[in-house]
Amino acid sequence: MADISEEASQKYRIPVIERMVDVFALLERTPEGATIREIVKAVKLSRTTVYRMLNTLSAHDFVHRSPTGTYTLGRRLLTLAAHVAPNVASYDLLAIAQPHLNQMSDVTGEGGKLTVLSGDEILVVAASQGRGQYALTASAGQRLPIHAGAAGKILLAFSPQEDIERRLTKLEALTNQTISDPARMLEELALIRERDWARDTGEQMVGVHAFAAPVRDASNAVIAAVSIPFVAGVEERRVEEIRRTVIATARTISKDVAGASKDEPAADIPMTVAPSANKHASVAKRSNAAATRGRVGHVKA
Repeated sequence: MADISEEASQKYRIPVIERMVDVFALLERTPEGATIREIVKAVKLSRTTVYRMLNTLSAHDFVHRSPTGTYTLGRRLLTLAAHVAPNVASYDLLAIAQPHLNQMSDVTGEGGKLTVLSGDEILVVAASQGRGQYALTASAGQRLPIHAGAAGKILLAFSPQEDIERRLTKLEALTNQTISDPARMLEELALIRERDWARDTGEQMVGVHAFAAPVRDASNAVIAAVSIPFVAGVEERRVEEIRRTVIATARTISKDVAGASKDEPAADIPMTVAPSANKHASVAKRSNAAATRGRVGHVKA
């Protein structure tokens, strides 16, 4: 079949959808929110038309209107995005991960979450609710700093080196535990790649600790992080249980992602992970003891 000409391509487009895409692009560039006046100016339509468009998108949760009248991207887009795998691979990350997140919370009683990179932040795309008295609640749609917190540090540690160096200039101290010194952060990220898990000891929020571990695809690239935040002060045995369960859950999700990929052969997640495409030579040389503790697919307390 011959390629569609540029003229034909333009002919068979729908103008209102083109303008809707322009709205999404504007809101993507303005995460703090855009006013209806700014949107009207950007898409070059009448205020009435833009209002009707935004009202329709808001009704379906594709955009969100704040109490101050500004518009941001809505949570429905998260659901759609979570079903699009990196590089448009043939697996559904959210569908694969959610049952394992739920089981993780059943085992520990704590809330859990799955996060991915989103610009210079991380984005929660799936969560499970804990049943424990002091379980912390996470919800899809939360945006969190990449440098402060266990999940963020996992995704930062396995980022390309040039991205790490750029983000080292934005290490805002959120608590007195936040790592804000670039040299110390580089040491922390190297340790995370060696261990293949990360810990937060109140770096993002005072009194809240967390463990996180990476989720990998069939090519061994880190695509997400599994984490459990928990209230500080629990006994060490409980802390170790949370750590082991997070690692086991991340590995199980990784194996299921590899097995679900049709474009690449399913691969067992190795006990010692070879360096991945992000060019970090020290990636995940774990001890056999640590690997054995985290290898379980279904963890018993």
